[in-house]
Amino acid sequence: MNKKQFFLGIILASLIGGIVALAGASYLSKQNTATNFSEKQDASLVNWLSDSKFTVPDGINFVAAAQQVTPAVVHVKSSVTVSQRQRNADPFEEFFGFRPPERNQPPREGRSSGSGVIISEDGYIVTNNHVIENATKVDISLENNTRYTARVIGTDPTTDLALLKIEAKGLPYVKFGNSDDTKIGEWVLAVGNPFDLTSTVTAGIISAKARNIGILRTAENNLSIESFLQTDAVVNPGNSGGALVNLAGELIGVNTAIASRTGTFNGYAFAVPSTLVKKVMDDLLEFGTVQRGLLGVTIIDVSPEMDEELDLNLGLSQGVYVSSVNEGSGGADAGLQKGDVIIGVDGVRTNTTATLQEMVARKRPGDRVSLKYLRNGKEMETQVTLKNISGDTKIIKKEVPVVASFNGVTFEDLKENIKEKLKIQGGATILSVENDIWKKSGARPGFIITSILGAEGRFRITSASDVLSVLEENKGEEIVVLGLYPNGQEYYFELKVE
Repeated sequence: MNKKQFFLGIILASLIGGIVALAGASYLSKQNTATNFSEKQDASLVNWLSDSKFTVPDGINFVAAAQQVTPAVVHVKSSVTVSQRQRNADPFEEFFGFRPPERNQPPREGRSSGSGVIISEDGYIVTNNHVIENATKVDISLENNTRYTARVIGTDPTTDLALLKIEAKGLPYVKFGNSDDTKIGEWVLAVGNPFDLTSTVTAGIISAKARNIGILRTAENNLSIESFLQTDAVVNPGNSGGALVNLAGELIGVNTAIASRTGTFNGYAFAVPSTLVKKVMDDLLEFGTVQRGLLGVTIIDVSPEMDEELDLNLGLSQGVYVSSVNEGSGGADAGLQKGDVIIGVDGVRTNTTATLQEMVARKRPGDRVSLKYLRNGKEMETQVTLKNISGDTKIIKKEVPVVASFNGVTFEDLKENIKEKLKIQGGATILSVENDIWKKSGARPGFIITSILGAEGRFRITSASDVLSVLEENKGEEIVVLGLYPNGQEYYFELKVE
């Protein structure tokens, strides 16, 4: 090799190295700015079973999918404040209008357990809302027993889903599959932590799709969405929030409920389909709250019984009957009327309300959907621009609560939904307690500070910054911290501010 060839080789190697570096930087930049989980998952340099060459292994082998998914399914343990019986009079009841529990007996801590699925390498986790509802602390255990404390990014009671975040990098995760492509009779695996048995894998098939079982009827604003995948893979208490995957190791559902008269598995389990899960997770990641697009109509399933009861003579056995149309709604603007029967959305047949609700729930306010419907036996089509619950097409971005710290204790502005639930004007929630003085005094994560009694009198607390101001003003002094827990139990504790 002469000198000319040698230098040309060096130049060529440098060019290749530069291209590789730029490609890597592009991947990292894409991941850091991602606003949805398609971008976050595509940006990770991970080899998946589910490429274009993947086929189900001979003999229906479950091993590959189980090995792929199990490391990315976590154990979720929630701490919940449980009331204790209150008795004996206390001078604070006379002065401040409530009776705290006996001194040295703070509310006891209850525990609930479920599962979660890591959906990005930087620590985002999907689980069920009911697994972490009212939790004062959420602990995460990985399959290798590594422990983390999770932040709740957002929740959606209407689909029973929640998004959590742990501070970690390079985690294994489960890639989203397309539940629309899932077929009845297809093999699936359920992965979770039933009865605290970590990383349990069970197998079954898809038994039905778009199943409504009426478990979310009490959800806020009557906007609950139930269009479950039904499976006979064994699911028990503790599986909630865990993964339902196909044999390619793709997430096609989040296990949510069982139909049972005993509380344990009787052959019927239900999972939120991945198409809906991904939409909700993307909303929570980008906006902190779910963006729900609405048709603005009241609907019921068409059936021979309904036809007879309402004396409609539709001559149909399936479809979605429009029983009313809200004035000013997207449906009204598009010309829908009472008595119409919706039979399709964006080319998908809608035989049931569950299917229609799921298809619409994938959209945001301002999105347009194509509806096919019957009116007086004649098939018609229209385009509907979806609106939000307020009747417009605005996207709502949730404000991030202010967080502040003081000597190892972290506080957060009280969230709006907690204010409404407890009917209070404001306060500051204790997020974490790493200070021994505060711990020994009875301070617990989840406690809501509403006022502080200091040397200069009583200070009303409406935010985390109020707490910091009062603590700074009372350094070296004895104070009394008053408030309540998310379950409404009132409490107070005393300490010296260091």
